[in-house]
Amino acid sequence: MGTISDDPPATLIQDLKITTQNVSLIFPSRKTERKKSMFLSNIDRVLNFPVETVHFFRSHEDFPPHVAAEKLKTALSELLVPYDFLAGRLRSNPETGRLEIDCNSAGIGFAVASSDYALDDVGDLVYPNPAFGQLICKSVDSLEQDDQPLCIVQVTSFRCGGFATGIVTNHVTFDGLSFKIFLDNLAAVTAEKPLAVTPCNDRLLLAARSPPCVTFPHHELDKFHDSNPPVIDATSQALDFKVFRLTSDNIANLKEKAKASAIGSHVSDARITGFNVVTALVWHCKALSWDNKESNLDRVSTLLYAVNIRPRLIPPLPMSYTGNAVLTAYARATCKEIDEAPFSRLVELVTEGAKRMTDEYARSAIDWGDIYQGFPNGEFLVSSWWKLGFDEVEYPWGRPKYSCPVVFQRKDIILFFPDIDDNNGVNVLVSLPSKEMSKFKTLFHKHFD
Repeated sequence: MGTISDDPPATLIQDLKITTQNVSLIFPSRKTERKKSMFLSNIDRVLNFPVETVHFFRSHEDFPPHVAAEKLKTALSELLVPYDFLAGRLRSNPETGRLEIDCNSAGIGFAVASSDYALDDVGDLVYPNPAFGQLICKSVDSLEQDDQPLCIVQVTSFRCGGFATGIVTNHVTFDGLSFKIFLDNLAAVTAEKPLAVTPCNDRLLLAARSPPCVTFPHHELDKFHDSNPPVIDATSQALDFKVFRLTSDNIANLKEKAKASAIGSHVSDARITGFNVVTALVWHCKALSWDNKESNLDRVSTLLYAVNIRPRLIPPLPMSYTGNAVLTAYARATCKEIDEAPFSRLVELVTEGAKRMTDEYARSAIDWGDIYQGFPNGEFLVSSWWKLGFDEVEYPWGRPKYSCPVVFQRKDIILFFPDIDDNNGVNVLVSLPSKEMSKFKTLFHKHFD
């Protein structure tokens, strides 16, 4: 059955004893020809918040941390030519009021630091240790708040010769897929090779139509208003935190369970993917663990998850598109249906969310953002880092031992992380109030009885 890490590992270090040696700015290696500002799509501009990732590397005889840091610094300067917007600053357009990037070559941040520990001392890298936030340089203190870089890279060396690269980017710059391409390009340039992929920086490809035309009811979106906060709002509730680790065998069993209960239904084997069955499992557990005085089986539960729209548009968006090209898909059902339906039905509802994301639906959602100030809205969001492949990037000093985002506990966001040992396994990170977590655990284990 799936396993649960109820408590932090015994060896979990809460203070990595970091000493920062230097913080500087990196500028493009040569002038670029871009016009002064970069348009941001309606998808981009609602994602004005930082994303922090950490990439751990074993020691390498030919690339000790100080050598790797210098190579990364040189490579980043080169990359800021094709990725010139990354060296810019966020600004509000004085005429339209829209958020945009001023491509002023003001630079990105670069920090060099060291830890008193060896990498093995850090313990379980999969367990989301809040101390990993110490591997991130969150701001450049010498700059004013409105002049902070859109990207800061910190290289932290460990006593063993291993190191970590902590990267913070504003989400307006990349989605997960385009950040993976950025890392591939960073690795290539670091190895003095050509770009792995030439980035497509034309954000106007996802501009709203003129006039905007909303042709679908977008249940996954809601206008901002105080009585119904968006899905990314944090909660002040005390939360329990658990990691549910599903092996590749667990996931294969879930697929078989879905297939067995799908006989006579419309769900095809092609839709019974690892992501769909794990998401259906999590939805079942989350919806039925709801703890509210008004909770009943007639309550509608709405699950949200991101869908890559690049191949779904007509014509398809280039896979090298650098901006945010994901939209929120949704699945909705009453708790009664979630409780009583066969597992295949939940999988089918999950798959319908992505199937709904046609070219016209995506364009309608983008146009919705031109008319309303709003955000994805639902009971919870599944944020999947499972198959992004950050740990598959081949640097001169090898692939990362592990790559992960820095995690903050959120009741309304459930994260999928890859496993460090099982390539097809997944770690499900859940934060819930204690009573709800108890119900969630019970429901979770029932799927494997």
